[in-house]
Amino acid sequence: MDMPSERPPLTVLLATPRGFCAGVDRAIQIVERAIEKYGAPVYVRHEIVHNRHVVERLRRLGAVFVEELSECPADRPVVFSAHGVPKSVPAEARAREMFYLDATCPLVSKVHVEAQRHYEAGREIVLIGHAGHPEVVGTMGQLPPGAVALIETVADAEAYRPRNPASLAFVTQTTLSVDDTAEIVAALKRRFPEVAAPHKEDICYATTNRQEAVKAVASQSDVLLVLGSANSSNSVRLAEVGRRAGAAAYLIDDADGLDFAWLAGARTVGVTAGASAPEVLVQGVIRRLSEVCEVTVKDIDAARETVSFKLPRALVD
Repeated sequence: MDMPSERPPLTVLLATPRGFCAGVDRAIQIVERAIEKYGAPVYVRHEIVHNRHVVERLRRLGAVFVEELSECPADRPVVFSAHGVPKSVPAEARAREMFYLDATCPLVSKVHVEAQRHYEAGREIVLIGHAGHPEVVGTMGQLPPGAVALIETVADAEAYRPRNPASLAFVTQTTLSVDDTAEIVAALKRRFPEVAAPHKEDICYATTNRQEAVKAVASQSDVLLVLGSANSSNSVRLAEVGRRAGAAAYLIDDADGLDFAWLAGARTVGVTAGASAPEVLVQGVIRRLSEVCEVTVKDIDAARETVSFKLPRALVD
C-alpha cells in the first residue's frame, strides 16, 4: 500500500489592502438595498462592477443586468453601474420618467467634474484610458463628441497633435497602472509643459494602494495569484504589476481557475484580489492550496484604508 506523500510547505503572502474598495462596496449595497426596498426585479445598466461572482449573486437576489435603458421597463428602478455613464443615459431615464439610482463611484464622478471644468474653460481635453472600457465611455460621454481625445499609450502621447498646445488638460481613467500612466503623463508634460493636470491624482486611492501591495508581495513571491474577472481593468493591472515585479502572475476568477502546475517548485505564493473581487474568493484559494500544501499565511500590509462613501438619500430615508 502506498504511503501518503507529505504535503510540501508553502508560504502564502496575502497582499493588504486587497479586494473591495469603497466605491465597489457602495455600488453593491445600492443594488442590494434597492431590491430590499422596492422588491425584485431591479434593473442594472451594465454589470454593477466587473466581477462574475458579484453579478451572479445579485442576479439570484433579483437584479436584472442589461446593457441599455431600452431594455428596462419604465416602472421598475434602474441602477447605473459604478463605472459611470454618459450624460445621455440619465437624460433618457428622465425623459421616460424612470426612477434611477446612480452607483457611479464618487472618484469617477470627480473625473467627470474635472473634464467639465476644463471644457468650460475652453481647454482641449486628453483622457488617458482604455478604449471601450465603460468608465472611458462614461467620461467621454460627459462632453460633446470630439471634445475629448483618448490616449492609450506613450506612442499615442507622442503622436497627439492638439489644436492649441497652450490650452490643454488631461484626466485619467481611475483604474490604470500607476507606472504606465506616469510614463504617458511624462510624455505629455515634456511635449506640452503648460498642460493642466488634475488637482489630485485621478487614479483612485484603491487602485494605487493595491498596486503598491502587489509590488511588495510579488518581489518576495515565486508566483502571484490575482483574484478577479478578466474584464476587470484594475484586476488585469494587478497581474501586470506583479509580472513587472518579478513574479509569474495569473489572473483567476476563483479557486477553480487554479492550476497546480503553475506552482511546481514554488515555495512562496502571493495572493491578492482586484477591487471588485469579494474576500470569499481569496479564502477559497487558500483552502484549495491547503488541500495540497502545508500552508503558512502571512499578511503583507502596504496601506490602511478608511474611506467610505454615502449611499443615495433615497435608500437611506
